[in-house]
Amino acid sequence: MRSDDQGCVKTTVGALVESDGKLLLERRNHEPFYDHWCIPGGHIDFGETVEHALIREVREETGLQVINYSFFNYFTEYYPDLNWHAVALIFVVYTTGHLKQQQDEVKELRWFNRQEMHPLSFAFEHRRIVGSFYGD
Repeated sequence: MRSDDQGCVKTTVGALVESDGKLLLERRNHEPFYDHWCIPGGHIDFGETVEHALIREVREETGLQVINYSFFNYFTEYYPDLNWHAVALIFVVYTTGHLKQQQDEVKELRWFNRQEMHPLSFAFEHRRIVGSFYGD
């Protein structure tokens, strides 16, 4: 067994949360990609199901409760200089509740319409993920 993550592909979850024609994005408060925008999501913990990770990450990062979700697509994220290789499982997520950002990981939570996203700097492959969601 390896003592580090090199050579191992991580699996992550991501949530496309849309309301009134706007998509929820969060600005990262940590490296890598500090101050870049992304969809809510994160790692799947050891022993955790994909579904539980999705619900947990959305709740932790946004304060919202997931009421329904459907699988959208998967995306490969590979950044050898960051020692990062992951497969991101992306879901369209329907939520209830009020936004409450997680201060240590999330610098800002904000709803964006499609046009407002164009000038943003995105983390990882999240521009491609969002573009695919909108059919770009």
